[in-house]
Amino acid sequence: MLINNRNYRTIWLSDNKLEVQIIDQRYLPYQFIIETIKSSTEMAVAIKDMHLRGAPLIGVAAAYGLYLATLEARHKPDPDDHIKYSAIMLQNTRPTAINLKWAIDRVLNEINKHSDIDEKISTAFKMAENMADEDIDVCKRIGKNGVKIIENISKNKKGEVVNILTHCNAGALACIDLGTATAPIYEAKKRGIKIHVWIDETRPRNQGRLTSWELEQAGIDNTIIVDNAGGYLMQKGLVDMVIVGTDRTTLNGDVANKIGTYLKALAAKDNNIPFYVALPISSIDKDINNSLIEIPIEERDQNEVLFIDGELRDKVEFVRLFSKNAKAKNYGFDITPARLITGFITEKGIFTPENLKNIELGLKN
Repeated sequence: MLINNRNYRTIWLSDNKLEVQIIDQRYLPYQFIIETIKSSTEMAVAIKDMHLRGAPLIGVAAAYGLYLATLEARHKPDPDDHIKYSAIMLQNTRPTAINLKWAIDRVLNEINKHSDIDEKISTAFKMAENMADEDIDVCKRIGKNGVKIIENISKNKKGEVVNILTHCNAGALACIDLGTATAPIYEAKKRGIKIHVWIDETRPRNQGRLTSWELEQAGIDNTIIVDNAGGYLMQKGLVDMVIVGTDRTTLNGDVANKIGTYLKALAAKDNNIPFYVALPISSIDKDINNSLIEIPIEERDQNEVLFIDGELRDKVEFVRLFSKNAKAKNYGFDITPARLITGFITEKGIFTPENLKNIELGLKN
């Protein structure tokens, strides 16, 4: 990811390999701050309080958290108990993102093959580093698969600007680099395709400002809109396609994503606009049968709704938006049913909801 003309990942190990460093997203786009995480507990706090966020990044962050837990375990009476406790602590931070459990289970399966603590540490280290590298490769492949859709729209428009609408941030900041929903956009820019991105603000956390800042750094034209403006833009013919990410997707094609995704999908369906979900296959939950009942939907602190942050005189300030007696409900995600989704852009190809189950066989649409 390009930041001030320098390439960064969202998470990496410090030079001494004993700490993890992350881009602290709470301060973006006002300040670029790198946070150093020194323990598995600090990593759990960073995930829960959204110092970092995005399903793929959360998974890799949990892997690094387990690496820190193995370092700590060397000094514990029962190393295995400490690692198990740390895994549970990390897994309980963000219930909706399936990548969290996927990553923790994957690391535990490997380190549990060893009894020696040094071997556990070495294994956890390699797993976390490899998973970070894998995520970048996966996003590159998502980009190369997804750009074909943008290319076709561009050809049909005879080279005119392709207008893409996004919701929340499924960009480089949500992954290790490149992102899921933004990977095809970055690839389109590389290929010289004219693009413009409509960015939902995505209240209450306003992750749209992260997407806008990312695209601005990459020199990609974008415009922020309030969440409820997307349908109007579609009615006016100003949106050619929608691309979103996902925190959990079922094999039958239902999608849990940032609150408001469902409404965008409804508007897209009503206006005959293609609606795509970009995701790594690690975000697919193979065990869910009834999405509305079985997918845990995170409910966050009401103060995220009642207050808003912004920059005032070079300082980040928090401002109350409602009366002191106001109450709020703050659901972090909603479920978009498969019938509203045109296709899934994955590292293995593009799948329709009907044949997403074939992804396990490596079959393409």
